[in-house]
Amino acid sequence: MARRKTATPQRAAGVPADVRLMNAGAVVFAALGALALAAVAALWLARQPVFALRAIRVEGDVARNSAATIRAAAMPRLAGNFFSLDLRSAREAFEAVPWVRHAVVQRIWPNRLAVRLEEHRAAALWATEEGEDKLVNTFGEVFDANPGDVEDDELPLLSGPEGSSARLLGLYQRLRPLTAPLQMGIAELDMSGRGSVSIELEGGAVIEIGRGSDDELAARLERFVATVPQVIAQHQRPLVHADLRHNEGYAVRLKGVTTGGLAAAGTGRK
Repeated sequence: MARRKTATPQRAAGVPADVRLMNAGAVVFAALGALALAAVAALWLARQPVFALRAIRVEGDVARNSAATIRAAAMPRLAGNFFSLDLRSAREAFEAVPWVRHAVVQRIWPNRLAVRLEEHRAAALWATEEGEDKLVNTFGEVFDANPGDVEDDELPLLSGPEGSSARLLGLYQRLRPLTAPLQMGIAELDMSGRGSVSIELEGGAVIEIGRGSDDELAARLERFVATVPQVIAQHQRPLVHADLRHNEGYAVRLKGVTTGGLAAAGTGRK
């Protein structure tokens, strides 16, 4: 009877372990080499002059600046070519141009940029501690631009703590119609560091409204405007100053008439 042969460990395993390891290593090294060559080729290709930025197409709002002016202002801050240009830095370069509020920058193959702009729309002036007025846009954001470029000579002047511009613009828009019975618009609106609000009318009269929510301030001014014309008509003198911060009424001063005299005359106390 023939003896059955048993498979040796080497035959059962097939290819030796060290050979399999060498083959796997060769495959890995070959793949890494291919990737390295591809990276070098891509880097070489990306540096070719054909991908240098050749043109910038400017779209959107260009009322304050011409497309040529915007390109000239932003180009020195653009670094890189079609591939290496950082779009975030490019957007910031265009948004640094005066009157540009927002920019969207896109690559156009193979060597161009498309830029869509949104400009600021001035809604008010903003007083600074340095004495140089800035501008407030329709979103309540303070921005740097030349106020002399604004055609509207009747922009109100707002002033207040840092970060209060949006609230003050909204408050101005709410209070402005309330002064219509006085036939004087609001020229200035100020908020102190403690949150006390005052307005100056176009005729120069100052009204101290005080602190509170927007609803409270509007209600206080509305009650005042509803009654003060009677006082003005009685004395035939223009309004100079009013203080609405009293709990049960307000005090006024007319030109040539002392505050105490008017307070005793009756001012429609609340």
